[in-house]
Amino acid sequence: MEQINIPQRLYSLDALRGFDMFWIMGAEEIFHKEAEITGSTFWNTLSLQFQHPAWHGFAAYDLIFPLFLFLAGVATPYSVGKQMERGHSKKDLLFRVIKRGLILVLLGIVYNNGLEIQPISDIRFGSVLGRIGLAYMFANIIYLFTKQRGQTIWFFALLLGYWLLLAFGSAPGFPSGDMTMQGNIVSYLDTLVMPGRLYLGIHDPEGLVSTIPAISTALLGIYTGNLLRNTRPEKMRKTLLKLVLTGVILLVAAQIWNRVFPINKNLWTSSFVLQCGGISMLLMSLFYYIIDILGYKKWAFFFKVIGMNSILIYMSGRFINWSYTTNALFQWLGQLAGELYGPLVLVFCYLAVKWAFLYFLYQKKVFLKV
Repeated sequence: MEQINIPQRLYSLDALRGFDMFWIMGAEEIFHKEAEITGSTFWNTLSLQFQHPAWHGFAAYDLIFPLFLFLAGVATPYSVGKQMERGHSKKDLLFRVIKRGLILVLLGIVYNNGLEIQPISDIRFGSVLGRIGLAYMFANIIYLFTKQRGQTIWFFALLLGYWLLLAFGSAPGFPSGDMTMQGNIVSYLDTLVMPGRLYLGIHDPEGLVSTIPAISTALLGIYTGNLLRNTRPEKMRKTLLKLVLTGVILLVAAQIWNRVFPINKNLWTSSFVLQCGGISMLLMSLFYYIIDILGYKKWAFFFKVIGMNSILIYMSGRFINWSYTTNALFQWLGQLAGELYGPLVLVFCYLAVKWAFLYFLYQKKVFLKV
């Protein structure tokens, strides 16, 4: 970690990233606890939205991961793009992009396995941070060496190529186009090329081959970031309308494609990319409209504090026992709330402890910078 000055950046980007990380911090437990307490259909429905489908299908919880990757793409024109304009060579920027991507892969391995010497066969190499690192890296390389048209071609080529791979391939002994966990070609290829163990033995939701379409998720973020960064103040509403319309088109296309290529987070299918890309673009539009166009920023400070240290709070779950700290400080409050509501109260305390930690770092201008 290092001390840095908080840079001038798109406020809505940090706020939306913080909103995304808020759910990873444990906020989904609010819905699970409410469902347990009340048993109502309303809370049970919300609780189910914060659980991943077993295979095909989509729930709100599936959006968290691709939204973060999308936002990493949105940040690219504000970081790599700005450095290019300042005269940094593409060779230098390429080195930085590759370095950052590989550091995220390494952090993902540490998050999965801890700092422990293990046989390679016991190590899980696929990870959330690893996918973000690789998809970010390749999307940024495309950004460095192609114009907007080239990036668009890469976006569609990756999605269509991945669709054809799954449509015409399969694991040995299964028919072409098999989309089950046991029979799909992507999971089978991962068993051949990935070292160590896969998360589910025959499948890893953060496998190597399914990272290919994730590059398109990051490219969609880069497209959004380019639009936002190159918008003059008097054209902001026009850009907003363009983003909203694009988001709606992506959602419609996702539903159509879903008929022949199911929306599936486990395989990061092309229809899944369009589904999450559409929702991500609409969320970005909403935050951009409220915060950057209308100027209502104060409410979003809570999320910005989280968004400025997103990698740190994610990694902290591996090294800090937040539940222990929460119970040590607030067990009495849970007891006062009673046996029924005590667990729900402690969920809010748990989130408050994490946010207070991040706020302290924010005040000190200390951020984990990868």
